[in-house]
Amino acid sequence: HDGDGRIRVPELLAAIKWAAVRLKDPGALLNGSDSLPLDAINDQTPEGKILLASAHQIVTNLGKPDATAITIADSSDIKRIFAANPINGDGVIPPEAATDDETKALIADILACQGGTADHTGSLGVTAEHVEAFFKDLSAYLAWTEQPVTTGISVLGEGTADAFAALKAVRAKVDDYFARCRLAAFDARALAALNRSETDYLEFAAKDMKITSDEVSGFPLCSIVAGKPLTLTEGVNPAWSAALNRFYQIVVTPVLGAEKTSLTEADWIGLNAHFSAYEKWTATKPAVACEKLGAARARTIAASKGRETLAELIAKDKALEPEYKAVTDVD
Repeated sequence: HDGDGRIRVPELLAAIKWAAVRLKDPGALLNGSDSLPLDAINDQTPEGKILLASAHQIVTNLGKPDATAITIADSSDIKRIFAANPINGDGVIPPEAATDDETKALIADILACQGGTADHTGSLGVTAEHVEAFFKDLSAYLAWTEQPVTTGISVLGEGTADAFAALKAVRAKVDDYFARCRLAAFDARALAALNRSETDYLEFAAKDMKITSDEVSGFPLCSIVAGKPLTLTEGVNPAWSAALNRFYQIVVTPVLGAEKTSLTEADWIGLNAHFSAYEKWTATKPAVACEKLGAARARTIAASKGRETLAELIAKDKALEPEYKAVTDVD
């Protein structure tokens, strides 16, 4: 027991004492056989009773319910012993332990969000700790999604999230454009540099061109002129035309109207302010893995009896713990 590589007298005495309460005659261990008759196990002591129950369970799970003895090969084949029943006292509930598709799907969702633990057979499953952590995260996520979404937050209804994402996608570049225009208004001598020099274009103009973000994404959105509004539909940097067009379609059009094809800096500041309440709300989103399931799936899980079903499976598994824990004692 102390791992010193030696068997000493106290350890030998402890082993004898351990065997004496579990066997009718500890001397049966001295026969040199690779099997132990089941009727050699003492069913009159608590330790012996659970050992006998476990031995019967082992041979039954191995397809030998009528066996009168258990062998070393039987007791050491852990995976086969537990493969017969995924509810096996190890505290891990794999998907196959569920009897209905809904619970199996829930276990799969928890595994995807929280990870899992391998059970005695090697199958990945969830523990009570995984379930508790998952539903704690789920509650926090739903509390966030179900906050009162007033008009000041959901400014474009169901399209608010996509619109805000489109705005954020071009925000840095639009800020850069207006900053350059302000600098040009401050000092006209900076205009050439702010628009990038001719040599910057010559660097790649002499080769076969494919207008990609790698080549021109760092260039301004439009030509820089002091006080010039940002055009959205023409004369824009090719690398940003798709993003600007999406911004125009799902942000500018519903907020300012389709006829608004260019923005002043005041317009741009106003659009950002329009989404400020929504942006502050999104900043409070809890960092939870269950977000990947989506709000609809999260609500379905919360409204179901999945948590109770898993609690019952875990309790059922826990009840078998002493019996199946005795498998190591049998071995």
